[in-house]
Amino acid sequence: MGQTTSQLSREWQGPGVFSYGFRPFFLFGAVWAAMAMVLWVLMLSGYFALPTRLDPPSWHAHELLFGYLGAIIAGFLLTAVPNWTGRLPIVGWPLAGLFGLWAIGRAVMAASALLPLGVAEFIDLLFPIALCGVILREIIAGKNWRNLVVLAMLVVFTLANLLFHLEAARGDIAAQGVGARIGVSSVIMMIAVIGGRVIPSFTRNWLVRQKAERLPTPPMQGFDKAVLLITVLGLCCWVAAPDHRVTGGALLLMGALHFVRLVRWQGAQTFGEPLLLVLHLGYVFVPVGAFIAGVSILFSDAMLAVAALHLWMAGGFGLMTLAMMTRATLGHTGQKLTAGAGTVAIYLALIGSVFARIAGAFWVGSATTLYALSGVLWIGAFLGFTFIYGPALMKSKPARS
Repeated sequence: MGQTTSQLSREWQGPGVFSYGFRPFFLFGAVWAAMAMVLWVLMLSGYFALPTRLDPPSWHAHELLFGYLGAIIAGFLLTAVPNWTGRLPIVGWPLAGLFGLWAIGRAVMAASALLPLGVAEFIDLLFPIALCGVILREIIAGKNWRNLVVLAMLVVFTLANLLFHLEAARGDIAAQGVGARIGVSSVIMMIAVIGGRVIPSFTRNWLVRQKAERLPTPPMQGFDKAVLLITVLGLCCWVAAPDHRVTGGALLLMGALHFVRLVRWQGAQTFGEPLLLVLHLGYVFVPVGAFIAGVSILFSDAMLAVAALHLWMAGGFGLMTLAMMTRATLGHTGQKLTAGAGTVAIYLALIGSVFARIAGAFWVGSATTLYALSGVLWIGAFLGFTFIYGPALMKSKPARS
């Protein structure tokens, strides 16, 4: 008889944090999200300078997009793929080795100026390349061809990181380059595809238990596929021609369609469970960001363009990942799927961080205070996750099989 996930986890005699893929990446991804923001605030204030070859905005963008999000994507996929393929998860030393590549990448990117050009960048790319290899192996072994689309998005995400490094090496501000836009676009597509599967599914399950009369429209029907196609086209326009009026129109259409998609998932009925509601709130930043980005292009408003990026990256990516991290940690450590007061507090802190950052762009006189508030709330959200969920993530109790 083959082993189960629980048996495989029990056999691991090392640190409990390496007994399942979500544990190290969720825990230390959250720690890094807070630490990187502390460093960014200190850099903005002129109190500290990292010995990195990247200019400060590019380092900040890289470590949110490819550093923090890279970890959370890894934690999610290393937990979800075994369920998709029916194969056993990666645990123990192989998992520790993969995590080590991520951690070393964060260190060398912070100190890249102390290394020969290309060394830190090469080391940073080892982690996403290794993760792609692991996911490809699992999909092939499990013959789970349906999820090759997820691997394709991960490959695009990795290529975006490579292009980001190449743009920085030639002296460009990489945070404003094609690599960054491709990276942002690939994560938006991950949210649209994976979120489009799980959000209506989780919502339906909860609403059925509540005996609700109106249930979410089943996912991935014709309308959803059309929305995803238009999203790909709109994001391709944004990557290739971020200032073109056609791009602006495409993003407005994309935003409108995602609003309709979200309404079809019946999120308005989920106020009774914040653990579920937050998934809908995280997703809403996708169409809001698209709409603001489209308006910024049509009216040539640079301030709105910056706001759109923060709505996507801090709002959509930050809140959606925090929502998935809390839910997955509760579910896979055998706890009740409901949000306690502390969990609600970290959700509110992150939402507050986003709105404080956006407000700072418009109220210039209070910008310094609002930016500082945004940073403090962001740090509080992820440190809060670490303190609330860290003990469960560190324990050796096996995840559910």
